[in-house]
Amino acid sequence: MSSPESTAPATATADIGVVGLAVMGSNLARNFVRHGHTVALFNRTPTRTSELVAEHGAEGDFVPSEDLAGFVASLKRPRRMILMVKAGDATDATIDSLVPLLEPGDIIVDGGNSHFPDTIRREAALKEQGLLFVGAGISGGEEGALNGPAIMPGGPAESYESLGPLLESISAHVDGVPCCTHVGPDGAGHFVKMVHNGIEYADMQLIGEAYTLLRQGLGASPAELGDIFAEWNTGDLESFLIEITAEVLHQVDAATGSPFIDIVVDEAGQKGTGRWTVQNALDLGVPVTGIAEATFARALSSSLPQREAARRVLPASAQPLSVSDRAQFIEDVRSALYASKVVAYSQGFDQIAAASAEYGWGIDRGAMARIWRGGCIIRARFLNRITEAYERDPQLALLLADPYFTDAVTAGLPAWRRVVAQAAQAGIPAPAFASSLAYYDGLRAERSSAALIQGQRDLFGAHTYRRVDRPGSFHTLWSGDHTEVEA
Repeated sequence: MSSPESTAPATATADIGVVGLAVMGSNLARNFVRHGHTVALFNRTPTRTSELVAEHGAEGDFVPSEDLAGFVASLKRPRRMILMVKAGDATDATIDSLVPLLEPGDIIVDGGNSHFPDTIRREAALKEQGLLFVGAGISGGEEGALNGPAIMPGGPAESYESLGPLLESISAHVDGVPCCTHVGPDGAGHFVKMVHNGIEYADMQLIGEAYTLLRQGLGASPAELGDIFAEWNTGDLESFLIEITAEVLHQVDAATGSPFIDIVVDEAGQKGTGRWTVQNALDLGVPVTGIAEATFARALSSSLPQREAARRVLPASAQPLSVSDRAQFIEDVRSALYASKVVAYSQGFDQIAAASAEYGWGIDRGAMARIWRGGCIIRARFLNRITEAYERDPQLALLLADPYFTDAVTAGLPAWRRVVAQAAQAGIPAPAFASSLAYYDGLRAERSSAALIQGQRDLFGAHTYRRVDRPGSFHTLWSGDHTEVEA
């Protein structure tokens, strides 16, 4: 493969390279040098590279280049490089520019939020050229990239032999264990990151619903509610998202003196991973109701013309939320939040298991829970419990069926039902709470409404049905004499 003239030194000194030096890429590069690695740098706009070196060059050994040829020439073999560029066409364009400069055995890592089918496609194409392609989910935001993220690398197993120690060194560590492990082949890493983000959607929506219920039920100020969330963060609900919720609620707007939460427009955006999670779950036939409702809730928040029209004409026919026992109500909401969070995580791990079986990835769900304990956005105390559950039974069919989670959810079940009922009566939307409870009841139901649905499908479309008393498939001659025939 060709090697155009380089702006970099002829000697290859860099252990790993970073392409794309926006905040995430820059922080990741700084994380590597802080851990003693020499890091090659390239950005499409050279000024960003020079700014990074000027501001943070004292942190370690950077090798900047103004062109990709120089960047590649500065890397030790096998060359290892992480792309931190925009997902989609930009990633493909960067790969296309790199490939002519590389040699068999070199490793390209996509550290962005790429859709996993794209990762499968890219890995297959680069394999034909002798190159190793790794789709690596990286979670933790800007702070995590700098101080230790959770990293979910997929791709060929042999890539992890040289890449793994580098990634593990910069990842978050919990109890001395790195929050990084090889997830599985081709698209497995980006798939798990996608589901991680889907769970994140559900978790944030549930926290938002808890906040709304508490505020309307207690009439408390945001700062007082911040104190409640801070207290919750000392118990079973301890997590990064609960922690930052307290911080957001305590924030005061400098311009107005109002609570920060009250000056923020109530319209939430999304970048695709939640939507992808729901779409894939539908393809796999896995119910991820909490994630789906969270995604739809964001879409509803952004449906401004519809919301404006509704406010003008739609009555509430609701009763004001009346709280007679403040402490009990707070505890009820806490219990409902915990139970619903468990459901969201359980659904996410079900989806991972289904995809692993579908694509032959061999994903270890316990290992995924283990690496999510630190660095990532959904890091939480109870991920230790999830890890333990899969250690007890690696083939666990349902996380909720693990004794710890069965007991935890059962203990909060009466409160969960009270909260969902109170929200409905008061006209307060709590779709993630309600759908999570409905999912729970759907799991435990002795009989579901699907029997009637199958009867309907057989009548209008001859889709057949199975019987409870003998094997086989059957069809009733609905247009004839209503006798049953074996299909």
